[in-house]
Amino acid sequence: MGTDPSSSSTVEVKVHPPCDTAGRPRRRPSPLPSPSDRHFSLFKRWFPWLVPLFVVANIAVFIFTMYINDCPKHSFQGSCVASFLGRFSFQPLKENPLFGPSSPTLEKMGALEVDKVVHRHQVWRLFSCIWLHGGVVHVLANMLSLVFIGIRLEQEFGFVRIGFLYVISGFGGSLLSALFIQEGISVGASGALFGLLGGMLSELLINWTIYANKFAALLTLIFIVAINLAVGILPHVDNFAHIGGFVSGFLLGFIFLIRPQFKWASRQRNSHSAPPLKYKHKPYQYVLWVISFILLVAGLITGLILLLRSVNLNDRCSWCHYLSCVPTSKWSCKAQQMYCNSTQIGNQLNMTCLGNGRSDVFPFSSSSSTEAQQQLCSRLCSS
Repeated sequence: MGTDPSSSSTVEVKVHPPCDTAGRPRRRPSPLPSPSDRHFSLFKRWFPWLVPLFVVANIAVFIFTMYINDCPKHSFQGSCVASFLGRFSFQPLKENPLFGPSSPTLEKMGALEVDKVVHRHQVWRLFSCIWLHGGVVHVLANMLSLVFIGIRLEQEFGFVRIGFLYVISGFGGSLLSALFIQEGISVGASGALFGLLGGMLSELLINWTIYANKFAALLTLIFIVAINLAVGILPHVDNFAHIGGFVSGFLLGFIFLIRPQFKWASRQRNSHSAPPLKYKHKPYQYVLWVISFILLVAGLITGLILLLRSVNLNDRCSWCHYLSCVPTSKWSCKAQQMYCNSTQIGNQLNMTCLGNGRSDVFPFSSSSSTEAQQQLCSRLCSS
């Protein structure tokens, strides 16, 4: 989904030797090492372990979700996909085309559902939903992106800063999604991943002076972000989570990913050859840090207050829904109702979807659970 600009740019340093009174170059006892020296490392490199741990955690949560889902037990007609997997088999493709669990299972595991956040004060769902995924396709795509982006960032900045960047960006994405999309459920780590992309962009800007190919890196990163956000205008893709995560990560990058100026770091490594500089960072770095911190804290607090007051930002922004889905002749952006009327006749259940008017008859027994009926309704409305 993106590339680390710090990995595609090199630091170029030109050292002009001072001259004596006769105009001849004066030798220094301990010259600075050349950036081309393979042993030269200006900034510390970290061993990445947190991002791989996040990948393992996301996959483990998905496997546990499939264990809880147990499609053969909760399905009326036994039409599970890959039934040889037993209780780990997937829901029918008409219900979940991503090869994953049912919506009620995701809801039980902590998916973002605005009604429960607002009326039952389950704010923890804003965090828990970023560890859940809708299916095998979903989790694999996100984890490959996390490995591609996150490991390089953790090598450059360490696990503490990247860990906070990932989690807080995910929260920011969930928060903006809940303020605009208040029907259905939402899961996925996409907001956190877009936060890493936003952090890469702000890191390039706040550490502008240490990069050589800065404009090429900036244009490449902007192009990658634009392509990924453009994909979000397709239906059933929560682009508000992407935008919220990206903006949160962009502001966090100015806070967490700031580097000292090159000359300061060089002289710290070679303090015996030159007096240290007084200031570790440049003035514009301090200014961006303060502005970003204020905007981030104010934005998250304001958004959380609006959400708990059940504010729907679509009522205050008539065009904002186009940021998440643009309707065309090929698809509609209207949310499909997942509500059904059901009538039991003997050992059969007659069910009608209120959203599309489709009806079907299913076998029914006294042991059939409410969750199983919800899955049938979801399947009927999705067909």
